[in-house]
Amino acid sequence: MYKVKTLNKIAKIGLDRLPAERFSIDDKCDSPDAVLVRSASMHEIELPKSLLCIGRAGAGVNNIPVDECSKKGIVVFNAPGANANAVKELTICALLLASRDIIGGVAWARELVGDDVPAQVEKGKSAFVGPEIAGKTLGLVGLGAIGVGVANAARHLGMDIIGFDPFLSVDSAWKLHPNIRRARDINEIFAESDYISLHVPLSKDTKDILSGTFGKVKKGVRLINLSRGGLFDDAALIAALNDGTVARYVTDFPSAALVSHPGVVPIPHLGASTPESEDNCAVMVADQTRDYVLLGSIKNSVNLPDVELPYLEGYRLCVLHRNIPHMLSEISSALAGKGINIENMINKSKGDYAYTMLDVASLPGEPVLDGMRRIDGMLRVRLIKI
Repeated sequence: MYKVKTLNKIAKIGLDRLPAERFSIDDKCDSPDAVLVRSASMHEIELPKSLLCIGRAGAGVNNIPVDECSKKGIVVFNAPGANANAVKELTICALLLASRDIIGGVAWARELVGDDVPAQVEKGKSAFVGPEIAGKTLGLVGLGAIGVGVANAARHLGMDIIGFDPFLSVDSAWKLHPNIRRARDINEIFAESDYISLHVPLSKDTKDILSGTFGKVKKGVRLINLSRGGLFDDAALIAALNDGTVARYVTDFPSAALVSHPGVVPIPHLGASTPESEDNCAVMVADQTRDYVLLGSIKNSVNLPDVELPYLEGYRLCVLHRNIPHMLSEISSALAGKGINIENMINKSKGDYAYTMLDVASLPGEPVLDGMRRIDGMLRVRLIKI
């Protein structure tokens, strides 16, 4: 029986994908084989030796110590695209909130009293006017599942779209509306966009991505950040808001410095907060966890390559190791030396790490497995019966 620990509430439709006869699910077990998590931080949690994988029911993994997991042979999954529609819809809403002071107008109207409320509305409504989005240029930084969805939806609303993504996938490119332009570099986004929306993960390459470039943007640009906090430096952003460089900033990640600024529309991290999104994320990470634990298959891992091997009767070795020379020959030699024949094998790498799956006809005993674990660069050796 494999043990799965949940650090947040995971939708039942996802947990039901884990066969009850093979998995027990608990939020308190001390030595889990798998962890399912949404927003809880795992940086302060000691990772047990039993842990095989972590499933993040969402896209970003900044709440997971991915580097430490990689060194310990722990696969980290996420759910790319599972919440794409939810975030796309909120981005369209954010475009309108960035244009017209709807939030301020609603708050003002709620305070009106007296029999002449209609007259007061007509007299005071001019304080909340703003431009239409049709005919304006939207610059998108990031053209993954969310960015592509926003691009196509905004195009149908009459906006001109320019997108920047140096890692644009073929799949995403096929889904883009043909009239959407691809920027050669991010400076084109800054120079041409009336609105800029970010759809990138937070990393060392994207942290404070616009903070040093406010001098390059169009005066009065409207910014949308439903990706992650930290993509802008708060002090630089406040200065740009104060001098009119940035007309409005809509964010799903308000900070103490920004939350009360009149030019900021702070949304309380609602991007993926729909029942449909939570269900989609739960199903995706549960399926990935099940297939890895039971079959060794990896899909949508942020630290290991996608690997799948057709199912054969017998025994399967799941081997996580560093991506260094001679690993395959040493693994093969360790098995051949004990008279164990490899019937099927696949090896793939991702950055500094690699994953090898081997199907063998005879059962490798503990001495064989221990010998493989002593190979320099080996991170984890696991035996499963297919």
